[in-house]
Amino acid sequence: MTPSLDPKRWKALALLCAAQFIVILDTSIIGVALPAIQADLGFTDEGLSWIFNAYVIAFGGLLLLGGKLADVFGARRIFLWGYAILTGASAVAGLAGSQEVLLTGRALQGVGAALIAPAALTILMRLFGGQPAELGKAFGFWGASAAAGGTAGVFLGGVITEWMSWSWTFLINLPLGLAVLAAGPSILRAIPGTRGKIGLIDSTLVTGAIVAAVYAIVTGEHVGWFVPQTLGLLALAAVLLVAFLWLQAASKSPLLPLRIFRAPGLAAGNLVMALLGAAWIPLWFFLNLYLQTVLNLSAFGSGLALLPMTLVIMVMMVRLTGPLIGRFGIKPVMVTGLLALALSLALFAGLPADGTFAANVLPLSLLAAIGMSLAYIPVTMTGMGGAAPQDMGLASGLINTTYQVGSALGLAVMVSLAASMQGEPDAMLAGYQTAFIGAAVVAGMASLASLIFVRGGAAAADVPVG
Repeated sequence: MTPSLDPKRWKALALLCAAQFIVILDTSIIGVALPAIQADLGFTDEGLSWIFNAYVIAFGGLLLLGGKLADVFGARRIFLWGYAILTGASAVAGLAGSQEVLLTGRALQGVGAALIAPAALTILMRLFGGQPAELGKAFGFWGASAAAGGTAGVFLGGVITEWMSWSWTFLINLPLGLAVLAAGPSILRAIPGTRGKIGLIDSTLVTGAIVAAVYAIVTGEHVGWFVPQTLGLLALAAVLLVAFLWLQAASKSPLLPLRIFRAPGLAAGNLVMALLGAAWIPLWFFLNLYLQTVLNLSAFGSGLALLPMTLVIMVMMVRLTGPLIGRFGIKPVMVTGLLALALSLALFAGLPADGTFAANVLPLSLLAAIGMSLAYIPVTMTGMGGAAPQDMGLASGLINTTYQVGSALGLAVMVSLAASMQGEPDAMLAGYQTAFIGAAVVAGMASLASLIFVRGGAAAADVPVG
């Protein structure tokens, strides 16, 4: 039986979407809880970003390894291993009584997510890759599940933080994760693995490069940009990256076979995805802080304020993005979405100290949501569309890696830009505005890159899926 004719494929998609929902929930639910976590555990403003970065560095740094593991051991097995790790790590983070334990739990959550994400996308592509019409619909539900996770995350984060404790923003994953682990073996068909080496040295090199680069950028504003620590960390990141690429070229069984970049659209899709993450995550991070620290909304109020944005993303990805791709092609939809996101970020840079949600935040957040809805699915399809079946886990790991690495580096840069405004009048607001300007520039770069490098015109049905 071919994967495209699997009679359980829609049930499997529902489970995969539920899994994606939980992974995104795990990221978004902490947003409105950040001030409460800061007050309870004593994080500084810069340290607070590491609650996000600890997760993203582990996630982004290990995604290539997760994709390789899915290819070697089978996507279903790695998917379930990932959920076991994520569920246990959520307990560690939820019960944390110190900054160190919380960040350890967050990093372990990233390890679990690094196994889940490429395995889930591999299963999705195996289920629907032979049916282009179904593939577009499946990607729509996949993208919508991410938006739904974001919606539930900001809402539940507000409810839990307001009336319970920030700890439950992590502990809520336990029953959800156990439900996925219970249902997975019977719904997901086993996908056999292929022979090959795992690549632990390769993974250590690329993860080390990511950690060194992000840490250098996050701490650069505080310790200085042209001091031995910052320059040394950036040099270390460059050396580790070069060593990783050299090892890939020389190895008979590389973690990242460089031949994969010959797949049509893969390099361009990954470049745009990295820039998309570097623009979108700072928007989410600083908008949360603006709502609570400038507009003085409660955690629950901040969660409610972000609901319209995430609901628009969910509805558009399910109902509109796929048909628009089918009618106009991947590239026009992608470029339009990225331009809308860039415009919204540029306008967010003008948020005033005496603003209101209805007049100043709601319209711009809806514009940003439209931009993300139009951009994310086309970029993902571009980055994975040309990969061969045996490289599907690797391609999905790569596209997820570029998004997460872009997110981590983008947030690190924008946090540094915001911190550079200390000493200015209304320094906190000026910092947020500067971060929005920086993110707008990145989104503009993404739209330019998609215009130049992404091959034009193909409708969804014409995109090769291996």
